Amino acid sequence: MRRRDFIALLGGAAAPWPLKVRAQQPDPARRIGVLMAQPASDPEAEAFFSVFMQALHKLGWTADSALEMDVRWTSGEVDRIQMFAKELVALRPDLILSHGTAVTAALQRETKTIPIVFVIVSDPVGSGFVASLPSPGGNITGFINLEGQLGGKWLDFLTKIAPTIKRAAGIFNPDTAARRGAYYWPSFEAAGVSRQVEPISSPVFNDTDIETVVTSLGREPRGGLVVMPDTFTINHRALLIQMAARNNVPAVYWYSAYAREGGLLSYGVDNADIFRRSASYVDRILRGAKPADLPVQLPTKFETVVNLKTAKKLGLTVPPVLLVAADEVIE
Repeated sequence: MRRRDFIALLGGAAAPWPLKVRAQQPDPARRIGVLMAQPASDPEAEAFFSVFMQALHKLGWTADSALEMDVRWTSGEVDRIQMFAKELVALRPDLILSHGTAVTAALQRETKTIPIVFVIVSDPVGSGFVASLPSPGGNITGFINLEGQLGGKWLDFLTKIAPTIKRAAGIFNPDTAARRGAYYWPSFEAAGVSRQVEPISSPVFNDTDIETVVTSLGREPRGGLVVMPDTFTINHRALLIQMAARNNVPAVYWYSAYAREGGLLSYGVDNADIFRRSASYVDRILRGAKPADLPVQLPTKFETVVNLKTAKKLGLTVPPVLLVAADEVIE
């Protein structure tokens, strides 16, 4: 089924999506809440939701099973996330699929009993969602997208594609980033020291902050940018890409959509694969498993995307080693 076939049924950002079915046995209707960290208008978010629904379908939750869904799209704003978290919990679903660290934190504040399966969360232990990865121990489990040492990996990519840089800003929003931005910083800072690149911590909270940080990097030569993972940065990716291009700042990103939409280079997890895999935990919990007994899963598929068009505009020559390693090259 095409992703837009799913979205068209939602009828708006806050509309419930009823799916009346009977899954191979005459069970009472089950109810799932879904809280997305992106708006319904985002093609990437639409695709993720579609992949999740297709995976559920393959597990037996079809148009003949007893399943009702309530889907909310937040656009990443903290207030909107909290509002919809309260709203979904009040509906008393059998389970909630939670997209991102900020969303999972908001849901955790609202319920300690409703099972929650998270996706695209970096640090569930440090964020207090689970006791440990093998034994979550509560009502929450799910699928990690990125680990802390990748902060250094992104800076390594940046120095390979732009070897003359002397300072690099790591940009993030403390309100939505894992450990308020501290999760990726130690490896990012260590990589900067080893490569003689000054690491700059650059917290941002709005569009003006983004413009200020990136413009300041472009005022002097040899500045670079690493966009850190969080709900805010993914929902402001158009501005980040635009400002990097306008100020001739080479930038590395954590998610492939950036590179496909004009960013220089991205390295990270295949997020669609995580949404696909999450359906297995939703299925198991609906059939009686407990989140406390389901270990948190690590990512299994990574992808590198290089945008040659952007590299040429920046006057950069992409090393052959990066081109060979890339899963996708945009020309």
